[in-house]
Amino acid sequence: MPTLNLSGAMRLLVLVVVFMAGVWSQSSGVIDDFIFYLPDIQYLAVQHLWLTAISGSLAILVAIPLGILLSRPTMEKVAESAMQVLNVGTTIPTLAVLALSMSFLGIGTVPAVFGLFVATLLPITRNTYTGLKGVSPALMEAAAGIGMSPTQRLLRVELPNALYVIFAGIRTALAINVGTVPLAFLIGAGGLGELIFTGIDLYDPVMMLSGAIPTALLAVAVDMLIAVTAFLMVPRGVNPSRA
Repeated sequence: MPTLNLSGAMRLLVLVVVFMAGVWSQSSGVIDDFIFYLPDIQYLAVQHLWLTAISGSLAILVAIPLGILLSRPTMEKVAESAMQVLNVGTTIPTLAVLALSMSFLGIGTVPAVFGLFVATLLPITRNTYTGLKGVSPALMEAAAGIGMSPTQRLLRVELPNALYVIFAGIRTALAINVGTVPLAFLIGAGGLGELIFTGIDLYDPVMMLSGAIPTALLAVAVDMLIAVTAFLMVPRGVNPSRA
């Protein structure tokens, strides 16, 4: 009972804080300022999602086959070295990658997509490799024992069992991607970074938050979308969420 009372008191406190924040926002005109930026938020959010969709899709298309290739027995000697190369690439700040890509590709969408693609690549590749290497040897031996070819073992045994880990990598990578897209504004690719960085330059907190809050909400929404997709696609036997 004391726990329930404490929980109820905390909920009441949260409701009071939210109510007071709403009253302050309305009386100070902050909500009206946010509404003023609403058309910009809608337009820039579409650009933001477009950059995420293009760079994230390219990273998935490259990273999963790359992870599969590196997990094959014939690549065992070079797999870790290749992973270290990707690790080194990821340690370079995304802003530096964008600056370098701008030097070769100019300004606009193309260098931004390239920089975001590089930042998104490693988590998916690493999780694909780890997931496939983590498949039980007993399952592999059983599949080989019933006459499955290497391709059949990959498609029917390894990938279904590694799918949960692969989706975890995709969730991490796309969350990083959405949070990194604001930097693309600095090389002329648009996105919600336009409100964030312009707000910083003009010392306008409302403008800055008009870009930062939707960016955070988009990251949460993308993460939830991938989580639901994983819940539906990963087989029940290897999905802890459906156990």
